[in-house]
Amino acid sequence: MSKSADKVAVGLSGGVDSAVAAHLLLEEGWSVTGIFMKNWDEDDGTEYCTATADYEDAQRIADRLKIDLIPINFAAEYWDLVFADFLTEYEAGRTPNPDVLCNRHIKFDMFVEYAKTLDINLIATGHYARGIRDDDSFRLMRPIDRSKDQTYFLQAVERSQFSNVLFPLADFKKPEVRKIAQDLHFHIFDKKDSTGICFIGERRFQDFLARYVAKRPGEIQTLDGSVVGEHQGLAYYTLGQRKGIGIGGLRDAREAPWYVVAKRFEENVLLVSQDENNLLSSALEADSINWLVDDPLEFGTIRGMTRYRQEPQSCDISLDNGTMRVRFEQPQRAVTPGQYIALYQDDLCLGGAKINHVLDAKVV
Repeated sequence: MSKSADKVAVGLSGGVDSAVAAHLLLEEGWSVTGIFMKNWDEDDGTEYCTATADYEDAQRIADRLKIDLIPINFAAEYWDLVFADFLTEYEAGRTPNPDVLCNRHIKFDMFVEYAKTLDINLIATGHYARGIRDDDSFRLMRPIDRSKDQTYFLQAVERSQFSNVLFPLADFKKPEVRKIAQDLHFHIFDKKDSTGICFIGERRFQDFLARYVAKRPGEIQTLDGSVVGEHQGLAYYTLGQRKGIGIGGLRDAREAPWYVVAKRFEENVLLVSQDENNLLSSALEADSINWLVDDPLEFGTIRGMTRYRQEPQSCDISLDNGTMRVRFEQPQRAVTPGQYIALYQDDLCLGGAKINHVLDAKVV
């Protein structure tokens, strides 16, 4: 079937990756429609979310490519499906990953369903990932550019949602993408990559969170129980954090950075240490499991990734009534409840789960 007869909706974000993805699809002969998803309303008085400027960039790209661009507002759905969970997790002392839920609920669900209302059954994004289809089955694979590999953020998307998804950047490295954009005279060829979440932007995270989660100050303690400061609320800190803890120079402490190593939620105590070894653990428990393969236990060597851009680490998994237990061959740094573990065999993403507990942390 000629691709000129096939339609695909591309999520145009105003960034270089989605712009080049749309160009590549046009080069292959697809009929492309651009969709700009607005997931956060700016009428809260903030200047930090760049949705308006991003939409203007997306429209300029669409005009240059001679494709339609349709804006769609998913802010209400984002609040209900992503942001509400974000707040609940922080209030419980965990560190959530809203980008994972945004992919699951918005970019590969609401976006897919909206495209269908336009009589478009295929979507494409600027994610760095690879999709392989064989006999009506789908495999999510790591891309060529491992430094930009985004399968970690895609492991929670339901397998069925990938059936009509294209990843045009699978075989490209980021510098190549920028070069293509420059050669095409895209004005955003050198636009800074989006880092973090739109609704936080470049502001201080604590300032943003304080609008939604009440501060509950408490003691900062060392592992021997010495009080070395006061925290603003456990929600405002994450395991492994080094900057912004608020510990001044201590007379008897050595000249070394302090790290957040644990939270004692019931006591409202933040534990810190100057020894990074106190951040190490070898086992975790997770739930909200999402499999992207038929039988995950049939795979021999499994590797797990507990944070973005980490090299997957060898591990063993066991399953028990909706709970996954993972034990790593080597201790891992700052495994964090509320974050996700993505599982792999070689380049194949097997799926993932949300981390609930660290089972053998040095500090409890």
